[in-house]
Amino acid sequence: MLRPAQLLVLAALLTPLPSLALPTPAEVRVAYRPSEATLLARDGQPLHSLRVDLAVRRLGWTPLADISLALVKAVIVSEDQRFMEHGGVDWLAAGKAAWSNLRGNRTRGASTLSMQLAGLLEEDGLRQGRRSIFAKISQSTAALRLEGVWNKGQIVEAYLNLVPFRGELQGVAAMSRQLFGKWPVGLDEREAAIAAALLRAPNAAPAVVAKRACQLLQEMQRDSECAGLEGFAQQALSGALKPPPGSDREQQLAPHLARRLLTTPGMNQRSTLDAELQAFASNALRRQLAALRQQNVEDGAIIAVDNASGEILAWVGSSGDLSDAPDVDGVTALRQAGSTLKPLLYALAFEQRQLTPASLIEDAPLTLDTGNGLYAPQNYEPHYRGWVSARMALAGSLNVPAVKTLVRLGPDAFLERLKASGFASLKESGDWYGYSLALGSADVSLAMLANAYRTLANGGQWSPLRVTPAGMAFPCRQAGCNGVFTGRPHAAFSPPAAFLIGDILADSSARAGTFGLESWLATPYWAATKTGTSKDMRDNWCIGFSRRYTVAVWVGNASGSPMHDVSGISGAAPVWREVMDWLQRGDARHARPVVRSTAPGAPAGLVRSRVRFQPAVEPPRDEWFIAGTQMSLVRQASGEALARISYPADGSIIALDPDIPPALQRLPLRLASPAGKGWQWQLDDKPLGSVNKLKSWLPQPGRHRLALLDERRQTLSSVNFEVRALRGRRP
Repeated sequence: MLRPAQLLVLAALLTPLPSLALPTPAEVRVAYRPSEATLLARDGQPLHSLRVDLAVRRLGWTPLADISLALVKAVIVSEDQRFMEHGGVDWLAAGKAAWSNLRGNRTRGASTLSMQLAGLLEEDGLRQGRRSIFAKISQSTAALRLEGVWNKGQIVEAYLNLVPFRGELQGVAAMSRQLFGKWPVGLDEREAAIAAALLRAPNAAPAVVAKRACQLLQEMQRDSECAGLEGFAQQALSGALKPPPGSDREQQLAPHLARRLLTTPGMNQRSTLDAELQAFASNALRRQLAALRQQNVEDGAIIAVDNASGEILAWVGSSGDLSDAPDVDGVTALRQAGSTLKPLLYALAFEQRQLTPASLIEDAPLTLDTGNGLYAPQNYEPHYRGWVSARMALAGSLNVPAVKTLVRLGPDAFLERLKASGFASLKESGDWYGYSLALGSADVSLAMLANAYRTLANGGQWSPLRVTPAGMAFPCRQAGCNGVFTGRPHAAFSPPAAFLIGDILADSSARAGTFGLESWLATPYWAATKTGTSKDMRDNWCIGFSRRYTVAVWVGNASGSPMHDVSGISGAAPVWREVMDWLQRGDARHARPVVRSTAPGAPAGLVRSRVRFQPAVEPPRDEWFIAGTQMSLVRQASGEALARISYPADGSIIALDPDIPPALQRLPLRLASPAGKGWQWQLDDKPLGSVNKLKSWLPQPGRHRLALLDERRQTLSSVNFEVRALRGRRP
C-alpha cells in the first residue's frame, strides 16, 4: 500500500500540465539582459556602464568559473543538499515535505535548484512564485526535463545569475558588488553564507539573516566564522561595504556621452572614442584642476577630433567628483567664447580682402557709440601697442584691433559666417550682439569651437562631427549640439583664408609679445593654437589643431562663478598640450604610430613676398598674401584713411513709427573710429553740423545721402539710406 506522501507525489505527476518550451543554456544567456548598458570604445573595449532598467539591478552574466566555490557550496547546502545526486526532483525530500504538510506542519518544501531554475525560466514564474501546487508540478516536470539536457554546472550557473537575492538585486554579480563591494569570485565563507541565507528570506532583517547564515556555517563545519556575524551582516545589508562611486574607473570614463547613447538594458553601443585617450585626457584634466583648486576652479571639459573623418576620439564632459555639478556636460554647455572667435573673424577679413596679414591696425584706446551707450574694449593686458600688423594682432590676441576689424566687416556679415561654421546657437541679429561679438560675447559650446577649428584645419571645408558608427544618428538635441552633428559638408571659408589663419596661429614669433617664446602653445611639431578668456575669468579655452587632430579644452566653473587669476594660457592650455602631445607621440606598446605634424603646403591663390613697414613698427619679413593683395611696403594709415560711417549702414531702410513721438526717433550718427579735427556731417549735399557735436539727426522721409567731410571738406566716407513713414495705427 502506498503511503500518503507517495500518493500525493503520484497525483502531482499524473496531473495534465501545459507544455513548456525548454531553452538551452546558450539561449538563456542570449536572452539575459543586464539592467545596465555599456558604451564601447572604437576597438570594443568597455568605456562606461550605465544603469538603464530601474526596476531591477542585474549586472553582466557571470560564468561559473568566476563564482566563488564557497558560495556554490553554501547555496547547495542551504537549498538542495542532494543536488549532485538527484535527477531534478529530490523524491526523498519531496515525500518528507508532503507528509509533514499533511500532518499540519508547515515546511518550506522540497524545491531543488533545478526546480527553482525552472520556475525562474517560466514566463510567469517570477509572478507566481513557488507557492502554487500547480507551479510546483510544472517546475518538477520542467526540472526533470532540464536535467536531461543541462549539466549540473550549467544549472548552478544559470540559477545564480537569475535568482533574486535582496530587494532589486538579481543575480550573483549585482548582489556581490552591492553588498560586499567585490566580484563573485572573491566571496569568502561568511559572505557566501549571508548570500545563501538571503535566498530563503530576501528582505529579512539583518539579525534573521545572520542567524540563518550562522546555521549554514555550522553545517559546513565553519563555526568560528559566526563570531561578529550579525554586525557584519548589518554592514553588508546597509550598503556600507559596496564599492565607492568611480572605483571602477576603467569602465566609468564617459558618463555624459553614455547618458546620451545608452537607452536599452543590455545594449552594447560602440562609439568612436579611443579608450586609452579617453582615460589619459580625463586624468590630465583632473590633475590640472587639482593644481588650480585654490584659484576657485573645479570644472573642465575636453574634446579631441580626427580632422579627416570628424570622428570624436575623446569626450570628457566634466572633472567628475572634483565638481559640484558633475552631471553638467562641458562639451555641449553654452559658454561665452572669449577670444576663440577671433581667428574666424580675421579669416573673413582676409577672404574679403579687407585685410592682409601685413595690414596695420592701431591698437589704441577706442570708444564706440553703440546707440545703447559707449563701448570701450580693452586688451587683456592693461597697455596698448600702437600700430601692429594683423598677424601680430591675432597671434597676440589683441582686443582693440579685433573690434576694429569687426567694425570694418560689420557684425551681420561676421554672424552669418559664424553660422556657416556651425554656431547654430547664435539666434539673435548682428546688431543685437554688436561689436563685442569680436571678443566672444556670444554663447557657444566646446563642440562647436572644436569643429570650427577643424574646419580651418581642413582648408575651410565644414562637415559634421561623428561619435557613433557611420549611418547612426546622434541623439543630442541640446543647443550646444545644434550645427555640430548634422548638416551637409560645405565651404565655410576659402582655402587661402583658412591657410593664413593656421599659419598665424602656429607662428610662435608672432605671439611672443603676449605669450613669450616658451609657453604651453610652443609645440615641437606644427600646431595652430588659440586661447580665450571670457568676461570676469568665468571661462577659459584653448583650441588648436595639428595636421591630423583638433583638441579643444574648456576650464571654468559649471556654476558660472569666476576663477581667480586664471587665463587660457594657465588654465586650459596645459591640458591641451598634454592631450595633443599624447596624440602625436604614439606608443609602440599599443601599436600607435608616431604622428608627424609638419607645416601644410600653401593652397592655390596664395603668394609669398617680402614686406617692410613704414615707419618700421615691425621688422621686414616674408609674408603670405592672397594673390592680388600683396605689397612690398605697408605705410601707417592716417586718421582720414580709417574714417568710415558705421551707422546708418549703406543701403539701410529706416521706418518711422507714427505712435512714437518724433523726438524719440532721432537717428544716431556713428563713426567706426574717433573723429578728426574739423570733421563735418553733410546730408544731401548740405552741411549738417560738426561730427564731434552732432550725435543724432531727426529723420525725414525720403532717400538720403550722408557724407563725412574732413576739415578741407573732402569726402572721407558716404552712405545712402532711406527713411519711410508708416501710416498711423487704427485705435
